[in-house]
This record gives sequence, structure tokens and C-alpha cells, in this order.
Amino acid sequence: MTEFEAFLKEHSITEIESTLADMTGNARGKFYPTYKFLAELFGRIPETILVQSVTGDWADNHYELVDASDRDMELHPDPNTFRLVPWADEPTAQIINDCYDKSGQLHPLSSRTILRNILALYAKEGITPVIAPEVEFYLIDPNTDPDYELKPAVGRSGKRETSRRSYSIDAVNEFNPVIDTLYSYCEAQGLDVDTLIHESGAAQMEINFIHGDPLDLADQVFVFKRTLREAAMKHGMYATFMAKPMQHEPGSAMHIHQSLVDSKTGKNLFDNNGSPSDLFYNYLGGLQKYTPNAISFFAPNVNSYRRFSPEMAAPINMQWGFDNRTAGLRIPFSAPEGTRIENRFPGADCNPYLAIAATLACGYLGIKQQLQPTEPVEGKTPPSEEVEIARTLEEGLRLLEECQPLCDIMGEYFVKAFMGVKRSEFETFNRVISSWEREHLLLNV
Repeated sequence: MTEFEAFLKEHSITEIESTLADMTGNARGKFYPTYKFLAELFGRIPETILVQSVTGDWADNHYELVDASDRDMELHPDPNTFRLVPWADEPTAQIINDCYDKSGQLHPLSSRTILRNILALYAKEGITPVIAPEVEFYLIDPNTDPDYELKPAVGRSGKRETSRRSYSIDAVNEFNPVIDTLYSYCEAQGLDVDTLIHESGAAQMEINFIHGDPLDLADQVFVFKRTLREAAMKHGMYATFMAKPMQHEPGSAMHIHQSLVDSKTGKNLFDNNGSPSDLFYNYLGGLQKYTPNAISFFAPNVNSYRRFSPEMAAPINMQWGFDNRTAGLRIPFSAPEGTRIENRFPGADCNPYLAIAATLACGYLGIKQQLQPTEPVEGKTPPSEEVEIARTLEEGLRLLEECQPLCDIMGEYFVKAFMGVKRSEFETFNRVISSWEREHLLLNV
């Protein structure tokens, strides 16, 4: 607390954003004057926000999950997450909280709790997971009317992109003012961003994070999404993490690179003297077996499933291969000590805490059950008659509900809440009549 107060004083902080991630991965919380935050320290907030949908509605079963009296939970700020808010008008800081229930235990419906629980399972085995996320996003024109389609943002030249420009330096330079602001904001907050590239979509970028602790990286992605939106708005643009924002452009992913190291020695446990270890194959087998059941954590919104299209180079199969981007699970080329698995299924719209927890959970089940993967594929993965994963949120939730091992490891109580929130969102979406239906069905059926 002494260092904490010294930091506040050094930066003349007058206001603090006390935040947490809800089920959708959005920031909830309170604003405090600094003196009030220091005096109170452990804040309170209604626990019902943990079962609120992206539309602002509640899960249909929320009274089975939280007390009908709408009681508070306690917020415990994690000092490791304390950062400046560089876009604020007044000197402001932010901090991420762990949520605790009335019994003093980590709240079972908090996304951060779920990730902590999965990491604790690995810790009991003497294993430390290491992850590195790659986050894709689009820069688009401001759009305040949802009836209009989104358009890629216009860069410095005044022209809109109309062709695929993967890895183009000039295409990134079109948005230099936004990127410069973004990197400035990230540096001020201590976000471990690494490289930035232009992806294949029009005004689509990808930013990579340096590998590290899963909880810390989940926090960083949570903060990064807010940071990028603020940087874009400063320059008259929107930044979107929708999985599939535009019909004729590819979707946006959050690929998760993952490996396991010995907690004592730091040795990469996926490597066995230059070859993949038995643990590597068990972990990979778990990802192959359980990813279809975990897909709603990787694709948590109705829009998420539009990304899984065979024409758009999205992961639609459960194959794996060495340095093969046509497989859903890719093993990047690396030195033996850098051996890792890239899970290409999560979308940029996922809750980073839950997506990271789910991919680690799948791997953990593979280790405990000593599962074996299929043979790796070389070259382009062979076409299958059908996509090997769910194509709708409702189907993804059914696959989760049917998988008892995954429900157990993620927490049956939490899974019940997650499905309640997501089914509420699906039913809200399902009531909307689209323009396609009016165009093709109005007078033709």
C-alpha cells in the first residue's frame, strides 16, 4: 500500500476506475475520487452484473444463480493491475478487481475466478502455463445507425482500401496517427505489445503480445480493447473486435499460443530433447477432443459463428499440423525451447479470461486422460463434407452442456450461468427479422 500510495501521489492521480470483466468481457465497475478509494479499498457492487448479457438483459435463470435481493459482492483490487488511464482528461488510474462472495471466497461467477481456478490445477501439478495472444481488429468509419453496413476507415491518403494487403507496410502507414497514439497509450499502461501487422481484411490489423503469465495476459487484453477503442475515437474512427463485422471481409481472431513449463526449472515441458514430448501430445489430444465442446467460450456471440466459413481461411476443422495455418491447431516453427501450440479457434470478440481458461482446461483434460491426437496433416488440410465445429451459438451451448468433464473443470455453477446469459442473447437475436428474410421470403414463400 505504501508503494501504491506513492504511485498515486507521483502521478497526481485524482480519480480511479475500479473495474472488473463481466461475462462478455466488458469493463464494469465504479469511479472513485482517490481519497475515497484509499479509505474504502474493498468496494462493493451488485453481483447480478456477472449474469448480465451483452444487450443489458439478465440471464433467464439469473434468480437461480444470484440472490433475489440483488446483494453486493466485494471487490478486492489486484495491485499488479494498477495502470494509468492515458486518455482521461484528468489524472486517472485504473485497477482490476477480484470478486468475492459473502463467504469470503472468490466469486464463482467471475471470469477472473475461472481462470485462477484453472491455473491452480496446473500449479498442483508443478506446471506453469505460458500464453501469448494475437488480437485482430478492424478500423472502421464511425457508424451510429445499425441499419447501415460497416465500412473500412479511410486512411491518411483519403482513400479506402479495396484489396487484400496482408503484411503491407504502406497499408499500416495509412493509419500511422492512430497506431502512434495506440503505442503511446500502451507504453503508458505497461502493456507488453510486440509486433503489429496488417491482416488480410481491409483496414484489418493484428497486434501480438509478448508471451507470459495467462492471468496477466488476460488482464492486458481486457485493458487493450478499451485502449484501442479510445485511440481510434481520438482520430475519428471506431475500432471493432467483432468476429465478423463485414460480409465480404475475413473475420477477426484472437489466436492463443500456449506452452507449459516446469514451475521449478522453467523447462518447456512440450520439448523432449528436440522432439515433442508425451505431455505435448496429451495436451494436443485434449484440445482436439474438447475444443468442439468448448467452442462457445471461443465464439461467445451470435456473430462469432459467421467467422467459421471455409472461404475465409478460418479454422473449421480439428486437424493439427506443423507450421500449417490451414489446420485449426497449428504448431509454429520454433527452437525446441519455444515449442508451443497455437489455438486458432478463439475470435477477437471472446472474453479473454474465459477463452484462455477454456483452452488450458481442454489441454489439462488431455493430460489427465492421457489422450492422443490424430496424425498431423501436411499441406492444405483435406476438405471435409461439413464443418467440424458448431455453426451457431445455440449449437455450441448444447455441446458444452453435454460435456460433463468440461463443465466440471470450468465449474458447473459457472457454466449454468454462462449458458443462461448466452441463451438469453441468442433468443433476443432470434426475434430480429433480418433484411435477407424480408428480401427473399416476403413474396417468395
